[in-house]
Formats: sequence, structure tokens, C-alpha cells
Amino acid sequence: MKPIKTMVSWSSGKDSTLTLIRLLEDPAFDVVGLYTTYLEDEVPFQATPIDVVRRQAALTGLPLVMIPLPEIFPPNEVYQACVVDGLRSSGLEIEAVAFGDMFCNGIAEYRRSYIEPAGWQCVFPLMGEDSAKLADEILVRGIRTLLTTVDTHQLPGEFCGQWYSRELIHRLPAGVDPCGENGEFHTLVTEAPCFQGVLKLTLCHIERQHRFHYQRYLPNA
Repeated sequence: MKPIKTMVSWSSGKDSTLTLIRLLEDPAFDVVGLYTTYLEDEVPFQATPIDVVRRQAALTGLPLVMIPLPEIFPPNEVYQACVVDGLRSSGLEIEAVAFGDMFCNGIAEYRRSYIEPAGWQCVFPLMGEDSAKLADEILVRGIRTLLTTVDTHQLPGEFCGQWYSRELIHRLPAGVDPCGENGEFHTLVTEAPCFQGVLKLTLCHIERQHRFHYQRYLPNA
């Protein structure tokens, strides 16, 4: 059988990176590109500047499909239409769309509700696996990632701007998922086996909003 031509949902963080690595290693899949949704000039939640996402995609050697959103929380039908229309107009041959979701909390059914009617399969390489084991795999594989967003309702703001490591995982408060899968934190990957090079950053200030803290940075020239 021919490998399935697959588009990977790219958030700029560790989960989508691990998803991409696994698919690149699996002969059943042919990764044809990455896609990301963004508002104005950055990816929501990760707060990753779109220029940095472009640099990550360039390091993977894969085409990047950028899909603009009209607002940070558009109605479901609007968000779904943006994604489907954006992928259809990409010019890439797509048979499946892969996501880095881990928890069996209804998200798979939600993804399928708009991806499958468009004629594509949904692929979840990480779904249902133990978070602690996935965290260990991320580190063992050499995925270097920075905590760029922290939800201070779930995790102390001091974790913002720190590098993901075993030491950091051990310091996480009880009840915090080691992969931040409940939204406790979001990450930016700077180095990975699927990158041909390293994304080098200059860390700037931490932007402290009422609830969320964001590590701001500049990509080195």
C-alpha cells in the first residue's frame, strides 16, 4: 500500500514535534506539510510569532500552510471552515491530518467531526499514551523546548521561560500534567531530530498578564 499523504497540525511546541517525528519514522505515512492557525502575527496560546513558525518549518524542510483566524476564539463552525478551506486551497495532496492530542477527552471526536467530512482521515499518534512516558520520550529524543506560556491559575508563573527538563518535571506541583496537556503550559521547540539546524533565540522580558505569563524572545539572525 502507498503511504498516506499526511498534513501535521503544527503548534510550534513539543507535542506536534513528537507527532511529526513519529510519522516521519512510520513508512505508513508520507508527511506532505505542516499547517498552523494564527491570529494577526502569532499562534494563539503558544504566543509564537508567525515568523518563528516559518523558521521552524524551514528547519523541517516541509511546506507550511498558514491559516489566519478572524479572532482568538471563533465559533466552532467558523474555526472548522477556516481549517478545511485553508487545507483545501494549499495545493498539497492530502489524505490525512495528524494531531498531537494526548487525552481521550472528546477532542478526537471533535477533530473527526470536521476533518472526515472533508474527505480526510484523522491521525492521533500520541492519543491515549501515558503523559509521563511521553514526557520522557520527548527528552530522550532530544527535543529541546522552552516553556513560553504559563497559565498561572494552574502553575506558578516562575515556570515561564524555563527549559523543559527532568528537573523541571520533578518540580511541577501535584496535579499538573507533565506534558501540560490540561493547558498548564505551552512550549516552543528550538531543536529536534526533525530539524536541520537549531532555532536560536534571545530571551527578552516576561509579559505578565492577569492570568497568563508569556516569555517574549527574538530569533537570532
